[in-house]
Formats: sequence, structure tokens, C-alpha cells
Amino acid sequence: MVDEEKRKDILERLKKGVVEFDEDMVREAAQEALDVGMDALDAIMNGLVAGMEEVGELFDKGEYFVPEVLMCADALYAGLDILKPHVKKEDIKVSGQVVIGVVEGDVHDIGKNLVKMMFEVAGFEVIDLGKDVPLEKFVEESLNTKADIVALSAMMTTTMLGMPKVIEMIREKNPNAKILIGGAPVSKESAEKWGADGWAPDATNAVKEAINMVKGLKKEVMGEE
Repeated sequence: MVDEEKRKDILERLKKGVVEFDEDMVREAAQEALDVGMDALDAIMNGLVAGMEEVGELFDKGEYFVPEVLMCADALYAGLDILKPHVKKEDIKVSGQVVIGVVEGDVHDIGKNLVKMMFEVAGFEVIDLGKDVPLEKFVEESLNTKADIVALSAMMTTTMLGMPKVIEMIREKNPNAKILIGGAPVSKESAEKWGADGWAPDATNAVKEAINMVKGLKKEVMGEE
């Protein structure tokens, strides 16, 4: 049993390391968590993810912007790399595969990268196709992996028009997959019109969506009300 004071100290350093984008602090605290026998999921959810929640609040207040959030995400990843292999399979309530990418002709990938990170924290296996992805590639990968979710991103009106084609092709060949779309030109109306299961607007809102995703996940995994 880990001493409660020691547990709180490690969680605080994990959280602080994420908020201050200090990768070394996060790595040291993550390794110490394992060395003293702390539960890896506890360290992830109440340390790393709690830090990312605070980052979301700083972002909402206008004290942090997308570049800072991405550096915080790097720090979170540094801790995840150490802790995630030690999470017990039975503790992960969310699992599955996600295919994610930015549609053909578009190279804006900040929002995509943040959402990808949150899926990974949630225990999904993420197949990241990157940016400027040919439309057929989404369909191929969703079939090859039997993906539970296919997430499409576009930041330009011209590239957004490829989304309904991809959705139609996936619906035809992998009807059980959930399809999420995101990007500045995407609206709730376009998501409904094209038959997507969900949507998020620009990269700024993708940060908020991703943080909200993590809050919901934390409650589910840790059994919080």
C-alpha cells in the first residue's frame, strides 16, 4: 500500500509537470509512481489528466493558447509512455480502434493531434493516417482494422467537401463504425446532412472537446459522480 502523502506528492508533480510543460518532471514522477508501487491508472487519471484539465481551464481564460496546449500534451505523452504499459487491462473500460486523419488537400493537423491524444488516453488504439489523406485511405483502413470510430478533419471549405464522399463509402462497407468530423467549416447541420455521428468545429474548440472528453472519461474510469 502506497503512503497517502507520497501518493499525493507524486500526483501533484505529475499534474504540475503537465501544466508547466516540464517533460523531465513528468518522467521522473511517473517513474517514481511505478517504483513505489502506485496504480498506473491512478497516476494517469489523477495526475496527468488532472493536469490537462487545468490546462483546459487556462485555455478557457485566455492564459494559454494552442502552442502551450501542444507543449502540455507533449509532457502528458512523456508520462503516458512510462505509465501506460503498466495499466491493467481489466481497468480500462473503454477500448477499440480509431482511424483518424486530415482529408486530402488539407495539412492543418493541430485539432486532429489533440483529439488523437485524448483517444489514446481513453485506451483506444489509434491509427493516425496523418494529413492530406486520400479519401479511399480512410475507407481502406476502417475495413482493415474493423475500426469502431473514424474521425475526419478539415480546416478548409474546399477539402471539407470530400467528407460526405468518405462517409458514404464507409457507411456502405463498414456500417457499424461511428464517424466523427471536425474543422472550421464543419457545422452541426453539415454533420447531420452527411450522416456523421458527431462533430467538432475549429482547432480551438477541438481543444475544449478533447478536454471535455477526458473529463467524461475520468469520471467513467474512476467511478466518479
